[in-house]
Amino acid sequence: MTTQAPLPAEGQEPSVNETEKGDALPNETTETTETTETTETTETTETTETTETTETTETTETTETTETTEPPFTIFSNVEKSIYVYIASLAAFASPVTGAIYYPALNILAVDLHTSLSNINLSITTYLIFQGLAPSVVGGISDRYGRRPAYLICFTIFIAANIGLALQNSYAALLVLRCLQSCGSSGTVALSNGVVADVGTRAERGKYIGYAALGSSLGPALGPVIGGLLTHFLGWRSIFWFLTIYAGVMLLVFALFIPETCRNVVGNGSVPSQKWNKSLMTYLHLRKQRKKGIPASRDTVQNKKRPSILSSITILFDKEGFLLLFHAGILAAGFSIIMAGLPSQLAAAYNYNSIQIGLVYLPIGCGAILARQLVGRAIDWNFRRHSRKLGIEIINGKQQEIHNFPVERARLEIGLPLVYCGCATFIPYSWVMTLNDPPLAAVVILLFLNAFSLSGSFQALNVLVVDCHPDSSAAASAALNLTRCLLGAGGVAAVIPLLNKIGSGWTGTLITLIWVLTSAMWWATIVWGPRWRVEKREKEEAKNAKRENEKRGKDVERGILSKNQVQAGEQVPHDDRPKE
Repeated sequence: MTTQAPLPAEGQEPSVNETEKGDALPNETTETTETTETTETTETTETTETTETTETTETTETTETTETTEPPFTIFSNVEKSIYVYIASLAAFASPVTGAIYYPALNILAVDLHTSLSNINLSITTYLIFQGLAPSVVGGISDRYGRRPAYLICFTIFIAANIGLALQNSYAALLVLRCLQSCGSSGTVALSNGVVADVGTRAERGKYIGYAALGSSLGPALGPVIGGLLTHFLGWRSIFWFLTIYAGVMLLVFALFIPETCRNVVGNGSVPSQKWNKSLMTYLHLRKQRKKGIPASRDTVQNKKRPSILSSITILFDKEGFLLLFHAGILAAGFSIIMAGLPSQLAAAYNYNSIQIGLVYLPIGCGAILARQLVGRAIDWNFRRHSRKLGIEIINGKQQEIHNFPVERARLEIGLPLVYCGCATFIPYSWVMTLNDPPLAAVVILLFLNAFSLSGSFQALNVLVVDCHPDSSAAASAALNLTRCLLGAGGVAAVIPLLNKIGSGWTGTLITLIWVLTSAMWWATIVWGPRWRVEKREKEEAKNAKRENEKRGKDVERGILSKNQVQAGEQVPHDDRPKE
């Protein structure tokens, strides 16, 4: 039987044991409270850390999303870019091969058409004049409406002219149809540079320009050989039937397979082109894009206000553009004198027939081809070198801005030394050709070195001209072609009188002196070009802002925008925005 402990009476203090038992409860409660507070603090800390982690994660995800949503420079893969540039290069083969294939047949044409060699050379002069004028229109059309329409127009005209040339029997018809032939073929070089600007960033542009220039380099190399063989075995008319077949193949390739690449039309390639400007490859690209759910990046359309058809004329009269292009035209004039004067010099010195004359042109083409590959890589290397010096990171697939970048120096540091190498090889060649029996090995080597040097300098200039005019790259190349061909036409017209008057040696010396003196134009561009670019950009921005203000003012007048919207900050005119 258990006996309960008696309760203390009123006023009686509890025993020691009871006190110890009674004190235990409050202490345990206190310890529990402290433990609870510690636990709450720990949970609060963990919650805070979790919140910070969550915020960090959200920030990281936001950053990754921002980086992911930024559209690439182009949606075309590296393989596709290379294919399109190589096909553009094959198309650019039309312009130089049409001129070079003609040289071995000059003497035979003069006999068959009952005219003089000077008159036949006049057909080369008129060809070069239209070779300079036509790309000014073709380049503007391609920058405004797209590359494919321009290619289709060019090859259609080219085919018609070649058929007419193959069937004609008079000197007058030859002269007129050669001009039409030039209009069809000459725009392809400017278009190939436009394709490069569409798919290649500035850091890789030298390489792709080298690919695109491969066709225009093969023209001077293979044209005289093909022309010599055809003329010797099938007659001069077979030259124009060969060009007709080549042009027909290229027309089908562009009509069926090549998509539109012009950034003023399709942006980075994700924006659909006009309904009438779609090839089979365009259809397949758009279908793949829809399946993957890739949206059209309309923000990548480079210039919503498309360039003028004659925008190459304004580029020609720009301060920087004039200095760059005029010296290039002087170089081209001297080179044209070499090309046009070579058949008569070889016939006089070695008594060569058309096939042998064509074979001597091979070193010229080989030098140009080698320059396209080596110089293009040197141009890209020098661009990256300057970027490292300025602390600019080059990211593959991203375009590099050149607002504060010395792009003139980066490109012309490669081009100018090659100009002086060309000068150093032209003088010996000119004096060697004055000998009664010039050593053929020396002639061939000097022609190779001269072609390598001048082709490399032209490639550096091509890249620079496209860099400075990204919105109208084809028109910029057309402006270069205009000066090159017009001054080259003058050189061809003067070659026979010069050779007869002062001889080969002094002609080469005079041309070299002019090259050296006019190279100061490129040095001036290196020094003052960046400042001119800044001034030009500021003028264009002010002009665009004024145009935008006028448009918004008209919208307010028409009721498209209310004054309250403008006052609230929606589409506030540029001049009324607070300056930073």
